Amino acid sequence: MAAEVVKRVLGVFAHPDDPEFFAGGTFARWAAEGAEIIFVLATSGDKGSSDPAMTHAALVAIREVEERNAAAVLGVKEVVFLRYPDGELTPSLDLRRDIVRQIRLYKPDTVVTCDPTVFWFGDRGLNHPDHRAIGEATLDSVYPTARDRLNFPSLETDEGLEPHKVKHLYISGTYSGNLKVDVTEYLETKIAALREHKSQIADMEALAERQRGNRDPEAPPDAPRYMETFRVITFDR
Repeated sequence: MAAEVVKRVLGVFAHPDDPEFFAGGTFARWAAEGAEIIFVLATSGDKGSSDPAMTHAALVAIREVEERNAAAVLGVKEVVFLRYPDGELTPSLDLRRDIVRQIRLYKPDTVVTCDPTVFWFGDRGLNHPDHRAIGEATLDSVYPTARDRLNFPSLETDEGLEPHKVKHLYISGTYSGNLKVDVTEYLETKIAALREHKSQIADMEALAERQRGNRDPEAPPDAPRYMETFRVITFDR
């Protein structure tokens, strides 16, 4: 299927650094093409440290700064942190309400999130439970909750947030992709954004080389391409 032009994008993920790892090249490409992009992060990654002297509060401060810096590299307009506890996400009604609030506030034509059905990545490792939880909650928020007026009616009556219909849903980290986005021109931008996550990446040069080595197998050796794969769902109503 062919990609459609996107104008306003809401990227909904679990942790700081998720947007960059899952779809950093695509976000950079869309921003360069003029799209307005907002990230919503359910947690601030307050458990992502092995330093015995680190505290939750200190890590939140570090990782929120890192994510804002990384988003700026990609060309993202704004980052919203919901500040749920890291590692404890569930697709609860509270989380769904908070995501619906952002959808109705920013009115994106396109939402990007994680695949809630992926439990493991081949024999390379397990998918984080927060990734699955944010994916499920976001899918439920996009359809039907944000669309239908009688869901969370206080969002409209108390906050003035009217229902909103999302046009395109891009599901990242999936094994059932139906669209590849060519991010060849934006690979180095993605890597530059990942470099901002200094608290999380011990060997940035090794990570950069892995990113550069992840070439599209269908591209000729003398003309490498880099693709990000999504399952794209387009809503007609």
